[in-house]
Amino acid sequence: MKILHLDVNHPLLIEEFNALGFENVEEYSAPKSEVEKTIHLYDGLIIRSRFAIDQTFLDKAQNLKFIGRLGAGLENIDVDYARYKEIFLAAAPEGNRNAVGEHALGLLLALFNNLAKASREVKNGIWDREGNRGVELDGKTVGIIGYGNTGKAFAKKLSGFDVEVICYDIVGGVSDENARQVGIMELEQRSDVISLHVPQTDLTLGMINTEFINAFQKPFWLLNTARGKCIVTKDLVTALKSGKILGAGLDVLEYEKTSFEDMFTQHELPEAFQYLIDAENVILSPHVAGWTIESKEKLAQTLVNKIKSRFC
Repeated sequence: MKILHLDVNHPLLIEEFNALGFENVEEYSAPKSEVEKTIHLYDGLIIRSRFAIDQTFLDKAQNLKFIGRLGAGLENIDVDYARYKEIFLAAAPEGNRNAVGEHALGLLLALFNNLAKASREVKNGIWDREGNRGVELDGKTVGIIGYGNTGKAFAKKLSGFDVEVICYDIVGGVSDENARQVGIMELEQRSDVISLHVPQTDLTLGMINTEFINAFQKPFWLLNTARGKCIVTKDLVTALKSGKILGAGLDVLEYEKTSFEDMFTQHELPEAFQYLIDAENVILSPHVAGWTIESKEKLAQTLVNKIKSRFC
C-alpha cells in the first residue's frame, strides 16, 4: 500500500510501515489544494491536525482505505462520510492517555498550591508565604466528565490520594476501581473539582457555560485537557470573577492554532482571554497535556498496531 504522511511524527511510524512493505511518501508543506490533486494515488493517509478532511477531499481520495490520526480524536475528519465510503479510521487515544492524566494532576496540584503565582513572585523578589497558603487535595471530591481513555488515566493518578473520584459519561457502565459513575445531579452536588475529558462533538461544544456552572452546588476548580471549544470563555471568566469557579487549569483554549499567535501580533486579544492571562488563579499551557517524549512514540506505535491488525 502507498501511504501519504502529512505531518511529521515519530520515525517509528515510517520504519514500521516500511517493514510491512508499505510505500511511504512524506509531504509536510503542500497546501490542501495540492494534496487533493494527488490523493487518489494513495491507499492510506496519516495526519495530525494540519487541515480538515472533508467531503470534497474524501471524494477525491478514490482509493483511500484508511486514515490514521496521531491524536486522541477524529474531530478534523468528516467521520460519517468517511465511514460511508468504508474508509477505516484510526485514532490513538491509548498513546497519550497517561501523559494527559499526569498533566491534569500537575495542573490541579499547581492550582491548589499557587505554584505559578509563587514562582513568579519569588523570581521578582517577593517572599509572601501567607499569600501563597495552599489547599490540600485530601478529602475533596473530584468529578471527571468523560470517562474514556484520558478520564480513566487521570482517575488512576488520583488513586494515591485521599479523594473521592466520581465520573459522568453519556455511556453507561464505565465505572471502575478508580471512579464511581454518577448522574449529573450528584456530580453537581458533590464536586469540588471538575476535569473535562470529552471529545469535541456537537454535544460538547460550549457545554461549560453559565447555566452549567451555576447548576453546581458549591464553588469548584475547573481543569480542561480536552478541547478548548468545550468551554465558553466569557462564561468561565464571569464565574471566576464571582468566585463560583475558584481557579482554572487550561491546557486548551477557544483561541488556538493559527489565530492564537495572530491575536498577539495584531494586538487584538479578546477581553475574556486577557482576563485569563492576568488572573493569578488561572494556569495556561499550550495544548501539551498529551505532548510528551514518551507519548510521541506511543501514539505512533498505537497507530501502527491498529493499521497492521486491520490490513496485514
